Amino acid sequence: MVRIAIDCMGGDVGLPVTVPAAVQIARQYADTHFLLTGVPEQIEQALRQANPGDLSRFEIVPASEVVAMDDPVEVALRRKKDSSMRVGVNLVKEKRADALVSAGNTGALMAISRYVLKTMEGIDRPAIATAIPNQKGGATTMLDLGANVDCSAQHLLEFAIMGVALCEAIDNIQNPTVGLLNIGEEAIKGNETVKEASSLLQCSGLNFYGNVEGDDIFKGTTNIVVCDGFVGNVVLKSLEGLAKMIGTMLKQEFTRNYLTMAAGMVARPVLSRFRDRVDNRNYNGAALLGLRGIVFKSHGSADVFAYTKAIERARGAVVRGLLEKTATAVTQMTQRIDRDNAESTTGQK
Repeated sequence: MVRIAIDCMGGDVGLPVTVPAAVQIARQYADTHFLLTGVPEQIEQALRQANPGDLSRFEIVPASEVVAMDDPVEVALRRKKDSSMRVGVNLVKEKRADALVSAGNTGALMAISRYVLKTMEGIDRPAIATAIPNQKGGATTMLDLGANVDCSAQHLLEFAIMGVALCEAIDNIQNPTVGLLNIGEEAIKGNETVKEASSLLQCSGLNFYGNVEGDDIFKGTTNIVVCDGFVGNVVLKSLEGLAKMIGTMLKQEFTRNYLTMAAGMVARPVLSRFRDRVDNRNYNGAALLGLRGIVFKSHGSADVFAYTKAIERARGAVVRGLLEKTATAVTQMTQRIDRDNAESTTGQK
């Protein structure tokens, strides 16, 4: 049985999205049990409306508070200790749940998860990772997307290790390729942190491709693209804005007059397939990597379809052993670095 905690109150919409999405996944996977955190009366009403049939696979865990999307991290962490988000993270810590999915405040979720669950041994900072659709028909895993604004070269190496474990666990890609986001492919490009990170990655034993540029994310040049959280968040928000702009412009052009409306009717099958390929809802669900528990962040404005995708990714992480693979990868990397340092010291003597 896979046990997934759902922060029912989190996100821009909350219960009208979170509970129906959980019900859909329960119908799809007979081995999945849900722990629904939030206000019991409201969750019960949402469950009745979603008509789940078998209620035995849904357990309501009471929480009297809600972390608002605009709550400061300090308020969420220190004052709202009985929030639906905090209760969900505690369920993961207590091993009552194998994973948590929340659409709530990203900063609060990261802060609470890090405080309650702690980071894995060998990981200094957790990172946020998600999949971005590429032109090859698959997706590029990118991290960090905002958890760490200032990063050292060692942090970027840790992100790469965690990204590899995520790709192997979620996407079943063995020995995925890793690219380091830079302003050029040449080794001389970039700031000192990126140059040092490149050297670490070359000696890491990972399948390191080298430096990649922004367009490589969408070309699918590598399976994984690593960067600091400042750059990653800018890329992600720019992509979301671009996608909305393209959708709006296409709608405007195809509804300009009767001739363009007729052209739109002819082009509808192509436009539909295009929409499906670039629909970011298909890739909803960002993993908070490096923690001693599995936590996935759904987009705050996700609809039911998008939220089910986040739950599916969290479930896949549990089934395919994301925690174990990450811990093993970090341990092996740490041992390799220690061994190389020891050999270097011996050689100098």
